[in-house]
Amino acid sequence: MLTDTGLSPETFEVPHRHRSPTDWKAWLLLTVLLVCWSSGFIGMRFAVGHAPVSLILLWRNLIAGLVLLPFALLTGPRLTLQVLVVQSIIGLFAMAGYMLGFAYAIDEGVPTGLVALIADMLPLAIVLISIPLLGQVIARGEWLGMAIAVLGVLMVSAGALHAGDAPIWAYVLPILGMLSLAFVTVSQKRWPASVLPIHQTLCIQSLVSAALFLLICWRGGRIAPPLESGFWIGVLWLIVLATFAGYGLYYFSLARLSPARVSSVLYLSPPVTMIWARAMFGEPLSLAMGLGMAVTLAGIVIVSRYQGEAHSGV
Repeated sequence: MLTDTGLSPETFEVPHRHRSPTDWKAWLLLTVLLVCWSSGFIGMRFAVGHAPVSLILLWRNLIAGLVLLPFALLTGPRLTLQVLVVQSIIGLFAMAGYMLGFAYAIDEGVPTGLVALIADMLPLAIVLISIPLLGQVIARGEWLGMAIAVLGVLMVSAGALHAGDAPIWAYVLPILGMLSLAFVTVSQKRWPASVLPIHQTLCIQSLVSAALFLLICWRGGRIAPPLESGFWIGVLWLIVLATFAGYGLYYFSLARLSPARVSSVLYLSPPVTMIWARAMFGEPLSLAMGLGMAVTLAGIVIVSRYQGEAHSGV
């Protein structure tokens, strides 16, 4: 369910102690988390109107990484060469590859809500990739959930194709971005352990991603950011709301509430994104797309529940 910066929960140390805040405080926390979690797609949709995608991603990651750099160097465990190499590889797939797929899809006109919905299919992709890489056995219920989810995506995509004007090939881009994150999430189970605090992980992966986007921008002939305010509003939106607030609140919530409760709220991100994009940008929204989204989310919930049962029995 990690939609924006493309990071795996296994990359971080998350406290296992869960406090129980009063119910209204818990729902307020989860509501703010949902808004920040959905904001990454909206921020990118806003920013692409002011600069090329690669330039947006360069400055987003560069600024975020530089802000976190002093904290990463002064607090937390010592950063060894092995940890830096492993985190750099993870960052290229989980952050850079993930961002490129979704950002370019939005830039080509794929509805933002559909992009968020494909991001929500990460649990399904992890299950499928785990079959050849880890030899994981898939239960019938998981296959049923995946089939339902894919059917829902096809329903939403059909509605988007009918209402939108994005080229057909652009609908493949968010799938490739999601698969990039899923692949590295599963693959790192075989790599040396490199669990770091969130600020160190985000710093390393942001700076590595910025280096890749710097190369892309340099080859494209433009590195300097535009001076217009719209560009900087979009970049700061992505840094503050999507990266720092989104992931900060995500792990803050996991430390105080059950993972199941946090994940169940984040499943609302695609419809929130779709409604938000409709209100801000007039993106297509039809009854068929809404029904397809509901079908997909139902399938994802089924898969996630089976995965939760499997983990609880270990």
